[in-house]
Amino acid sequence: MSYSPQPARRRRLGMVARQAKPQTVQKIVIVNPDQDCSEVKEQIFAQHGRIIKEMPLVNGFLCEFPVQELARLQTLAEHPAVLAMEDDALLQIMCFFRRPLAPGPAQPAQPAQPAQTTGWGVARIHAPEAWKDATGRGVKVGVLDTGIDLDHPDLKENIKGGVNILESAASPDDDNGHGSHVAGIIAAVDNGIGVVGVAPRASLYAIKAFDANGSGKVSDVITGLEWAVKNGMQVVNMSFGSPQDSTALRTAITNAVQQGVVMVVAAGNEGKNDSVMYPARYPQVIAVSATNKNDQMASFSSRGPQIGIAAPGEEIYSTYKNGGYKTASGTSMATPHVTGTIALMLEKHTGAPADVIKAVKGAAEKLPGLGPTEQGAGLVNAPGTVRNW
Repeated sequence: MSYSPQPARRRRLGMVARQAKPQTVQKIVIVNPDQDCSEVKEQIFAQHGRIIKEMPLVNGFLCEFPVQELARLQTLAEHPAVLAMEDDALLQIMCFFRRPLAPGPAQPAQPAQPAQTTGWGVARIHAPEAWKDATGRGVKVGVLDTGIDLDHPDLKENIKGGVNILESAASPDDDNGHGSHVAGIIAAVDNGIGVVGVAPRASLYAIKAFDANGSGKVSDVITGLEWAVKNGMQVVNMSFGSPQDSTALRTAITNAVQQGVVMVVAAGNEGKNDSVMYPARYPQVIAVSATNKNDQMASFSSRGPQIGIAAPGEEIYSTYKNGGYKTASGTSMATPHVTGTIALMLEKHTGAPADVIKAVKGAAEKLPGLGPTEQGAGLVNAPGTVRNW
């Protein structure tokens, strides 16, 4: 079920009951693209499996099997029509929210909405200079995340739709805060309050595939990507990752890119060499590392040969859930600086994802003292990217 901007119905969060030991296990089954799925379905049913949902983007299914059938599932995995069978693994958002300071002397009451400021990251990539040429107007940006605060006064003008993958009857409202923070970096409205995003007139679409704890399953991310393709997203922000590879996720990303979607992915917060997470390791995406205010690598940022570009990611102030604002750090925050820059460029130019990524890298600013495994092509440069086509 898709969401179109209407007065938001916010979902109440209840207590989660203690779960009994699971009696079933979920598996993603992917069929070879040149094979008929019907024979594989018969094999799934023969193993007493149940198809939870079909996933056309990967020519596969999310299935549930009784735990007592696990020993027999190798027969299904070895079927000649099956490309892969894997667990429905977890993915995690990648940021650190600044903890509130200890209570001090009483402070004067703050206005409901603070006066607008331009974040240091937006300024560092020279986004305001790019606004003479483009503001992202009409570009469709998917935020594949925890949702977006649909009522936020600094975001709602740019929110044009979305979907809740976790609960199809609910709106894609944000019950975590991460997705709202990401969305503000991309496209907070230039309206005199709070903050302004890199592409302040881009069209935001909330694709909620992560829960209130910031966790999401590969199958839900794939369904989110299916929605993104079907609904014409031009660029998708993916500020999450896992140390575990997934044939299903790799296949979904490959197929979405082939259908014209640019993927911008957080590198990870492992803080060491050769630690880029999945899906940022996949060659079809642009993997983003994080820098600080001194143009150095943020201490937490993952590094590795897969890094495509760097962007500001430390101490970034942006929109948050419940109409608020918050400071956070992470490659999650660096990634939307690049996504917003691509939205600026796509207002003026169109092209295949590989060409878009090439243009972004070609305009990057080389930072002295940092190697390619840290910064990739360099620091993202908004006006240079808009003009570098």
